[in-house]
Amino acid sequence: MNDSLFIAAALAAGALLGALFFGGLWWTVRLGLTSQRPAVWFLGSLLARMSVALTGFYLVGRENWERWLLCFVGFIAARFVVRRHAP
Repeated sequence: MNDSLFIAAALAAGALLGALFFGGLWWTVRLGLTSQRPAVWFLGSLLARMSVALTGFYLVGRENWERWLLCFVGFIAARFVVRRHAP
């Protein structure tokens, strides 16, 4: 495939992983604060979000450090987007 296609795919994958991670964090905080067992919500969410994010980074990056870096840039960019749009 084309290098620019790999760049776009790594950035998009990082943005998707970031949206899932930080969107899930926002959702967990909203539900966890009103829950009878907030520790279960926070711990379960942390494990699920980290598992998805780390697996996604591994699958996107493989042996190429540039793809790892681009995925991370997309991940951090999603943080700012989610933070801006969350009430």
